[in-house]
Amino acid sequence: MTRNPHTHPSAEPEPLPERRAVVVGGGLAGTTAALSLADAGLRVTLLESRPRLGGLAFSFRRDSPAGPLTVDNGQHVHLRCCTAYQWFLGRIGGTHLAPVQRRLDVPVLDAATGRLGRLHRTALPVPLHLAASLAGYPHLSPAERVSAARAALALRSLDPADPDLDRTDFASWLHRRGQTPRAVEALWDLVGVATLNARAPHASLALAAKVFRTGLLSAPGAADIGAARVPLGDLHDTLARAALDRAGVDVRLRARVRDLTPAGPPPGRPAPWRVTADSGPGPSEEFTAGTVVLAVPHREAYRLLPDGALPEARRLLSLGDAPILNVHVVYDRPVLRRPFFAALGSDVQWVFDRTEPSGLTGPGQYLALSQSAAHDDIDRPLKDLRARYLPALERLLPAAHGARVRDFFVTRERTATFAPAPGTARLRPGSRTRLPGVQLAGAWTDTGWPATMESAVRSGLAAARAALDAAGRPHDADPSHRIERRAVA
Repeated sequence: MTRNPHTHPSAEPEPLPERRAVVVGGGLAGTTAALSLADAGLRVTLLESRPRLGGLAFSFRRDSPAGPLTVDNGQHVHLRCCTAYQWFLGRIGGTHLAPVQRRLDVPVLDAATGRLGRLHRTALPVPLHLAASLAGYPHLSPAERVSAARAALALRSLDPADPDLDRTDFASWLHRRGQTPRAVEALWDLVGVATLNARAPHASLALAAKVFRTGLLSAPGAADIGAARVPLGDLHDTLARAALDRAGVDVRLRARVRDLTPAGPPPGRPAPWRVTADSGPGPSEEFTAGTVVLAVPHREAYRLLPDGALPEARRLLSLGDAPILNVHVVYDRPVLRRPFFAALGSDVQWVFDRTEPSGLTGPGQYLALSQSAAHDDIDRPLKDLRARYLPALERLLPAAHGARVRDFFVTRERTATFAPAPGTARLRPGSRTRLPGVQLAGAWTDTGWPATMESAVRSGLAAARAALDAAGRPHDADPSHRIERRAVA
């Protein structure tokens, strides 16, 4: 358990409940909400059941045969169009630690032919910024390239907020636009699986349209890729906790919330809420506040929400999960000369060089394979995954032939994201509930984005905004707009 060292409750009068806020959950959504509420002048307590902040984007230490490693549970990237997440990085002082490419450049390696292609952009206006890349993309035939360009222009005309789009799967739409199975694999799923965590037949057209319109068709630089050059824990835990301390937020770790119930209203004031949390073998602790933000997974939110908070609240239980598997391989020598690449015709999806962020010392290289929509592999035994992925890596990376594997392990996130299936939009509630003072946050709420770090931060901003609006307190309507101009650079 940690407490803000700058807060001295005994020396300050206890604020009225309407000036207090409790945020449940210390992932990106909860941390964002807590910072925003504190910036607006509320006394905020953040309760997190884990011994760290960061939610599902975290790091841990591993005593590896290759030496001590700092391991990210999964490879997380963001795009230049992710203005809310970039605001978050700036708010915690971490922008310089997660740089963005000057211009989009994605190496794409075909395992069957060994041919390397690139998806890249120029400084020309949309959609011409991708024209040269598509025209020379070797993994599609000339006819497929022309057809893909037409489909991209058709996507640009779609409205992701149209309910009819959410009832349609992306694959059916692509088929109607003449996209071949090879085009789907080499282009649409190459991007879609990594961002949606689902293949085209299992993805809502509305969410796919959001991804492609925003990332590739909104501004020339929108899809430039950013990634942390330090462990995620340095950003989402260490720097985030320091920012919360500076903002005066009382952070309680290992504090599992048990109940959210109405508290007796003080005479003439709005009814506050009572949050009960367990943090060890001792008695439970109670917190009374006028604002409560539940920034927890959707099933946990359903457990905690009081009756009447949402119409048809059981719909939350129908929101499915999609897994992500990360395969970690440490070789005894360098086998990859670029920071990352995507693969076609292989069990491998994306490969990232994590040598420097992990702290690996001595000769060798640490690669992380990010495997989205990993339903078939998420529960496979480690030995089967080793037998599957090491030969696949050798087919992609000739330098891996003969290299000794110093360490091989996997991290599994069985509920990494919600499943972005057709019909999902109606299952995602907004930040406001029917109960005054109770808000929701999380990448699974109705942000219009798939379950990404960007969606999580946007949800935290939306929850804080809704709470402050309800309380009649002034606030910055959307601080992420301050950096949106970077997306058009």
